[in-house]
Amino acid sequence: QVQLVESGGGLVQAGGSLRLSCAASGCTFGSYAMGWFRQAPGKEREFVATISRGGDSAYYAGSVKGRFTISKDNAKAAAYLQMNSLQPEDTAVYYCAADPDTRATVTGQFHSWGQGTQVTVAS
Repeated sequence: QVQLVESGGGLVQAGGSLRLSCAASGCTFGSYAMGWFRQAPGKEREFVATISRGGDSAYYAGSVKGRFTISKDNAKAAAYLQMNSLQPEDTAVYYCAADPDTRATVTGQFHSWGQGTQVTVAS
């Protein structure tokens, strides 16, 4: 069973940066596509970024493109989300997701999820 644990969230001023990490266990990590999603208070969970199994293809939501970077380290069984130029509208709980189906990178249909980490951006 895949287990995902996010870390790296916190409180940051607008314009600041954070790096989220997602540690995976219980899977052959290199065979999994990874994704980051977020859910703000009162809103539905939304796609942020996904990355292919080999890490050679990445996809971003328009609202974060150019500011956020997704990456994965198959040797460390970890995925990351580098977030720069953070804005108050980026405030949300951020979730890591994994799926062995590479199509998940474009469909957003992931089967394994972490518990989330809170990111709060103060204006």
